[in-house]
Amino acid sequence: MSLTAVIVIVVLVLLGAYAVSLYNGLVRLKHGVSKAWSNIDVLLKQRHDELPKLVETCKQYMQYEGSTLERVIAARSAVASAREQQDVSALGKAESGLRAGLGQLFALAENYPELKANDSFQHLQQRISGLENGIADRRELYNEAVNLNNVRIEQFPDVIIARMFNFPAAELLVFSDAEKADVDMKSLFN
Repeated sequence: MSLTAVIVIVVLVLLGAYAVSLYNGLVRLKHGVSKAWSNIDVLLKQRHDELPKLVETCKQYMQYEGSTLERVIAARSAVASAREQQDVSALGKAESGLRAGLGQLFALAENYPELKANDSFQHLQQRISGLENGIADRRELYNEAVNLNNVRIEQFPDVIIARMFNFPAAELLVFSDAEKADVDMKSLFN
């Protein structure tokens, strides 16, 4: 074998190893996005399970606030549907509606001192507030994972591997401007 043939083989092996390295890096990023989504999904599911308990507790005291309770339940269903379909865009819109409904529900609770004093209501309010904070934290991590993924699949030379193996761009979890304004649920009860 000639020296030229050896050099060509070595260069091809190095290029192959580099391509495998790029591919593996893209796979890690893709799975990082999936993992970040799963972390959000767990918290959304937990909150989904807590909301009916909150609504039932509120129904016992808020006989005249049925439309608010119905909006919270409808928004809960929209979030659940978007979550199950992993539709990030629809989830952002549904989350905005749910947070607005919860904000209104907690503001209305101010008019019901017996409800505010109820241990079950206080526990659920704290639990849902904690889940809201967790969702916000996980949303930030998810969007960071999406950003890293999307930048890599557009950068050269990664773009070649990404297009060759159909690595899709992931969608950021974006909320409306009203959603971006933090709802301080504790302040609603002070």
